[in-house]
Amino acid sequence: MQTDGTEAAVDRTRAPTERPRETLDVRALGPPKPLTRTLETLADLDERTVLVQVNDRAPQHLYPKLTERGYEYETVTDDGVVVTAIWQTK
Repeated sequence: MQTDGTEAAVDRTRAPTERPRETLDVRALGPPKPLTRTLETLADLDERTVLVQVNDRAPQHLYPKLTERGYEYETVTDDGVVVTAIWQTK
């Protein structure tokens, strides 16, 4: 996990704490790459893994796609870093 406030931000979400986490930092990517990279990463992850997306803004266009695919998510901002925890409820 990163040391820039990411872990503390994820701990403030409802994401399952007992599951493994994978971090995806998309701050340096221009649109639409953060959205596509996040969806591609989710497709490759084990269903128990929580994906932690680190971004420079809330991923508003990602939310409906996550809902369509049955993911839970929560976004928090901590020290200027926007962190979205994404997980499956199955």
